[in-house]
Amino acid sequence: MKFLLDAQLPPSLKQLFIARGYDCIHTLDLELGNDTPDKVINKISVLEQRILITKDSDFFDSFLLRNEPYKLILVKLGNTSKKELIHFFEENFTAIIDKIKVQTMILLSK
Repeated sequence: MKFLLDAQLPPSLKQLFIARGYDCIHTLDLELGNDTPDKVINKISVLEQRILITKDSDFFDSFLLRNEPYKLILVKLGNTSKKELIHFFEENFTAIIDKIKVQTMILLSK
């Protein structure tokens, strides 16, 4: 599985995925960085079969309307610190991976 982290998520989250053996990039790794348009992010996700992880609800709308991105993990944890966000992913990593293997979209919430 391959992942793409959107701009609102800390680049350090990428290291958690890489450390666990997954191919993961952040929008900062793209040519336009965090200024990459949603349309381009969706295209990369579909072409490279990357699961998009984002806080941006616009991607939920495009997923429902156009089946883009390839797969979606929508993060809705409210106002959380970077440390709390990383901790949430560390604590729930296996469950997140197991769910996205069989579903095309999951919502992460408290």
